[in-house]
Amino acid sequence: MSEIFQRILGLVARQEVLISDHGYDELAAHGILVTDILEGAREGAVVEEYPAYHKGPCVLVLQKDNEGKPIHVVWGIPSQADSPAVVVTAYRPDPSRWADDFLRRKP
Repeated sequence: MSEIFQRILGLVARQEVLISDHGYDELAAHGILVTDILEGAREGAVVEEYPAYHKGPCVLVLQKDNEGKPIHVVWGIPSQADSPAVVVTAYRPDPSRWADDFLRRKP
């Protein structure tokens, strides 16, 4: 498992989570509940890592909502900080852009 994602899961377990303004907008636009993001994190699978992102290390994670539908969540940790875990964005992946398992982008 990704070291970045392990750190994020620890922060989520301690309820040290911030949802960015953009994250809230995307949750609302895609009909995703905050509880689905928080509760689904433990079962998430890392799709991509962005360790050198300028705002701090991030990971794109495949999670599922309470109905088992896929959600992509970009989790991050602010640069030069240990906390909180930040929901940068979350969305329902477009099947035309992703493989059937939503873990790989289509060519």
